[in-house]
Amino acid sequence: MDSRISARALTVLLGGWRTSEPAYEALADSIRLLGLDNRIAPRTALPAERELAAALGVSRTTIAAAYRSLRESGDIRSIRGSGSVTEPLGRAAVARTVVADPRAIDLQQASPPAWPGLAGVIAEAAGSVTTLLTAPGYDVIGNEALRAVIAERYTRSGIPTDAGEIMITNGAQSALHLLATTLVVRGDRVLIESPTYPHAAESFRAAGARLVSVPVTTGDGWDLDRAEQAFERTAPTLAYLMPDFQNPTGRSMNNAERDAMERAAARAGTTVIVDETTADLDIDRAVKPRAFGMSDAGASVIRVGSFGKTVWGGLRVGWIRANADLLRRVMAARFAIELGTPEWEQLIARTLVPRLPEIIAQRAHVLREGRDALVDALHERLPEWSTPTVDGGLSLWVDLGAPLSGALVMGVRSEGVLLSAGPRFSIDGGYERNLRVPFTVAPARIDAAVNALAVTWQRIRAGAAPVMLDRLDAVV
Repeated sequence: MDSRISARALTVLLGGWRTSEPAYEALADSIRLLGLDNRIAPRTALPAERELAAALGVSRTTIAAAYRSLRESGDIRSIRGSGSVTEPLGRAAVARTVVADPRAIDLQQASPPAWPGLAGVIAEAAGSVTTLLTAPGYDVIGNEALRAVIAERYTRSGIPTDAGEIMITNGAQSALHLLATTLVVRGDRVLIESPTYPHAAESFRAAGARLVSVPVTTGDGWDLDRAEQAFERTAPTLAYLMPDFQNPTGRSMNNAERDAMERAAARAGTTVIVDETTADLDIDRAVKPRAFGMSDAGASVIRVGSFGKTVWGGLRVGWIRANADLLRRVMAARFAIELGTPEWEQLIARTLVPRLPEIIAQRAHVLREGRDALVDALHERLPEWSTPTVDGGLSLWVDLGAPLSGALVMGVRSEGVLLSAGPRFSIDGGYERNLRVPFTVAPARIDAAVNALAVTWQRIRAGAAPVMLDRLDAVV
């Protein structure tokens, strides 16, 4: 057993769990979903039956029946003296059952397939691989030639940069983890968007940060009043923002929003980590805003990027753009976590950089087809959902009109469609009315996924009593 979750904490995570009858099975499904989303880690001890019954305001019989259902499906096991503990094998078995079906559509990861020319680039890079075999094979700061071409790309975009301001990492997630480890002291406040990229929030929490959320919506964008108040009131050490095609909303900051955020951060003395992993995924934005941090407000900005979304998620090469002094601190912290980035993957990345204009144009074409297919299918088959308009990125942040995201995600798994429920992207709880739907697979598979969603939605709605929906709306 690695950890324990209290009844109060589990109640917060469950949110409006009672969306169908019988109640015990609805509760069991909600706990399963928390495991599938990794919001509850494997080998976590669940609250005692009596404790959870009191927290949820239900009978102990309901909790006992839910735990029994979870034991029967292999999602938890009972340990004498320790109660019920989550079991990773149960979740893996559920996932295998679905993923083993060739018709399964995995939309949990908003990642497109590899750029079609990648195999040729790998073959080209292989011609030079012998030069790497006499070296250790990894590098803690990054290959100088790769750092130089990334720096040159920043300079051409209007952000003067030299190779000494670039560190190569094992993807963007590694970069965020290294920055959180280096810059966050336990108890520090970190301002972060809500909803947001969940693994970023996990990195900051793991470093001991206290997260301060700023709402982002598909329609109105960033709540600037809340943001300015949060900067002034909490003086966060860091802020984590995705100004371009924010995950999961797909929204991009306009220049006025960038100005307001930069001024607020500068006044508070906050360093802003700008996640640029989706910044190149522009489909048809009419006007491209200026780069974040390039006004005269004087905000301190660190940039994080990667090849994961533009080229392929399997190419684990990312980077940090920051001043050389900070990179030296990150490098010192990195030795305790990892030894560096593989030279072989850096060689592939270096070969790719000159082709990025071609890659980005191909990505825009593919993502446009997927986005348009998804929007058309949702309008036709689920017109009661609120479908936003996005100019780029990888997904839609859909408003279901009812707090049934978790029940829908669990239900549609039986149809072979894997999705992440809205609360997965939450900081403070909520978003049961929302669902992130990526458009990163082929249009035919998008159409099949929406068909499954429509069938499951009607079944879920039919099983949710009107009085229950009213109560859930009040909670959410």
